Amino acid sequence: MHVASDFTLYRRLLRQARPFWPHLAVLFALSLLATPVALLAPLPLKLVVDSVLGSRPLPHLLGDWFPAAARSPTAGLALAIGLLITVALLSQLLAIATNWLRAYVGEYLVLQFRARLLEQGQRLSLSYHDSRGTVDTAYRIQQDATTLQYVAVDGFIPFVAAGISLVAMLVVTAQLDWQLALVALAISPFLFLLSRRYRPRMRRQGRVVKKLESQAMSVVQEILSALRVVKAFGQERRETERFATRAREGVVARLRLALMEGGFGLMIGLTSALGTGAVLFIGVGRPRACKIISPPPSAASHCSTNCPMSPKRPMPGHSPAPAA
Repeated sequence: MHVASDFTLYRRLLRQARPFWPHLAVLFALSLLATPVALLAPLPLKLVVDSVLGSRPLPHLLGDWFPAAARSPTAGLALAIGLLITVALLSQLLAIATNWLRAYVGEYLVLQFRARLLEQGQRLSLSYHDSRGTVDTAYRIQQDATTLQYVAVDGFIPFVAAGISLVAMLVVTAQLDWQLALVALAISPFLFLLSRRYRPRMRRQGRVVKKLESQAMSVVQEILSALRVVKAFGQERRETERFATRAREGVVARLRLALMEGGFGLMIGLTSALGTGAVLFIGVGRPRACKIISPPPSAASHCSTNCPMSPKRPMPGHSPAPAA
């Protein structure tokens, strides 16, 4: 039930962001491009250590493009400095473009959504506004509208990028050792169960926080709108205490929500740590089991061909070298 409602909610939010889908696609491409640019950062230092101070030749591609750097250490140093400046410039330009596009999409998404919320608020009946108060509607328009930015810009793109990284890691791990990949993947049901348990509780508490914050703003609006009456009867201290009491309830609710989020993060971290520990235990224990003192030839042959970290075992996708 919760999964279906969440899917419907996210689908409606993404449909609201449909005019900005091309911008989100460019933002996603920029976020993917940041990884190879970051991987280029150690390259200049590697060139200095290996080819300028050391005796190793330049990488084949750089040697073909810059033959002078392959013959002269001074030219190699100049090449490394030029690569350092180029990579830093690309990294900063990429960060500027990403931050500007994220701000552009987020601000216009929120502006468009606030306009739609105001239009919907005007359609509501007067009895609704009398019972809930106009401050609650204003609070929803100003505060809740930013959720669309968090979901579409700050949540959806990192979620897709993390999913791609997870699939790639699982594929690589499965090619190296499919049993370790299964062990690492075995914690997924526990993570799903933890999410199913904590998510409804945190969502309910979040709604309580929003309600209390809206009520605190309503108290402020009531005090300021009737300020002449408050001053005439000398009720400043009483009204201040009334606001502080309502705001204190919101503080307690936010602290309770923070405690729930901390507990959820703790359980996720412990589950991930247990999965990593299981992978390490199995991955290290299997090669140790193959270290047999003076094994017979048949046992030694069996260990050398079945241990995942044995140097005699061919890597996935590679055939053993033919005998001479």
